Amino acid sequence: MPRVLLIEDDRAVREGALLALRRQGHEVAAAETGEEGLERLRSFRPDVVVLDLMLPGMPGLDVCRAIRALDETLPIIMATARGEDDDVVVGLESGADDYVVKPVQARVLQARIRAVLRRTAGAAAEGGLPRIDTYGELSIDRSGLTVARQGAAVALAPSELRLLLTLSAAPGQVFSRQQLLEAVWEHSYHGDARLVDACVKRLRSKLGEPPREPRYIQTVRGFGYRFAPRPGARG
Repeated sequence: MPRVLLIEDDRAVREGALLALRRQGHEVAAAETGEEGLERLRSFRPDVVVLDLMLPGMPGLDVCRAIRALDETLPIIMATARGEDDDVVVGLESGADDYVVKPVQARVLQARIRAVLRRTAGAAAEGGLPRIDTYGELSIDRSGLTVARQGAAVALAPSELRLLLTLSAAPGQVFSRQQLLEAVWEHSYHGDARLVDACVKRLRSKLGEPPREPRYIQTVRGFGYRFAPRPGARG
């Protein structure tokens, strides 16, 4: 079972989540503050982090950024009591892969943990053969699950990688935000489009996309996104 680092200052919430996760078979380390959480991160080496947005001392957003500076690919699930606030968007843009609104049901948290850990698994190469798609300076290794730009590796968080694999698997096809929520985040209900928009923003930044004229990921206003390399970008 995945190792979980839980960073939560509310004692009742922390102990309840600890008990539920351990009953599900997870090895769990817990921290009350962001500073303590970063220390545990270095020694515990978790597979996923569940991070409270509202922490005393070092804010959860700063903790999220610090984790991303240490490990670009470690999945982060943000827990917040303010699901409708703009802080959720800021948290997602800071590097969180998903979020849950407190109070969190144990089965919901377990489902999100399982989903976020599946996001690094892309589509297998057809026939088991290696497949590398090249679009100008961008290379996507669909079997090795790596991305490079101008020959240099691009470190992507799980959601970012899964989003790029999904969009680029069908160049030119327009995906609605709900379709992407289902394919990338496994949210089968009417999910939060902010997850998609924030992830696209992070992905574009890492791919070196010009903000006003993206080379690869285009916005289809009122609907969603498509992977449509500009003419001449295909290698």
